[in-house]
Amino acid sequence: MKGKLLLFIPSVLLGQILMSQNARGSDDTLSKSFLERTEFKIAYSGSVFWNNGLNLGAEYLLKEHSKIKFRRGKERTNTHEFLLNGNLGFTTNFATSTDTGIFTNYGITWRRTNKKGKQFMIELNPLGYYRSFLPETYKVDDNGVNKVSLPGRGYYAPSISVGIGKQRKDKKITGRYFNVNFMLRTPYNAGALPSFSLQYGYRFNFKKKNKHAKSN
Repeated sequence: MKGKLLLFIPSVLLGQILMSQNARGSDDTLSKSFLERTEFKIAYSGSVFWNNGLNLGAEYLLKEHSKIKFRRGKERTNTHEFLLNGNLGFTTNFATSTDTGIFTNYGITWRRTNKKGKQFMIELNPLGYYRSFLPETYKVDDNGVNKVSLPGRGYYAPSISVGIGKQRKDKKITGRYFNVNFMLRTPYNAGALPSFSLQYGYRFNFKKKNKHAKSN
C-alpha cells in the first residue's frame, strides 16, 4: 500500500505540471536548450560517523515559474522549479566493511529560489533500488561448506529529501546544497528498514557561456 501511494503522488504532480505549462507567470523553460535545462551534481552522502559514501546525479528542468511579490514596499522575486532527477550512490562503513551497498533512485524535485539565490527543495523518489553487499559469507548445503558469491540482496528503496542550498548564476558550478535524506528499504526481514543520511554537494552544468552576457 505504501509503495503504491509513493508511486501515485509524483504521477499526479507530474500531470499537473505538464498541464499547467500555459499558466500565469514567467516561464521561459521551453526556450532553453537541453544543456541549459540539465544540471549534474556530486555530493558526500552518509551518516558521518558510521557510514560514508558518494552520490552522483542529474536534474532536468521541467518547468520554471517566477512570482513577484511586494512586501513592505520592496519587490521580491521567487522562482519555483520542477525537475526530474536521477541518482546513483555508494555507501559503506570503512571501519567494519559492513552495510556496504549501491543505490539508485528516480523522481521529481520541487525547488524554490529567492532573490538572493537562497534555495529550499523537496525531492521525492518513488523509484528506488538498493543492493547490499555483505562481508565474506559461507553457506552449508549438501556439498558441505561453500563460500557465497557476492553475498547480499536487493531492496525496493523509495526515498525523500529535504534541503537548502545557494544558487551561483552564470557559473559552471551552479550551486551548492545540503540535504537530509530518508530511505526505506523493503522487504527487510518481516518489515522495512528506515535509514537517514546527510548530503552535501555541488551542482554544475556544461552549457556554453553567453558571450553577450560576458561582454556586459
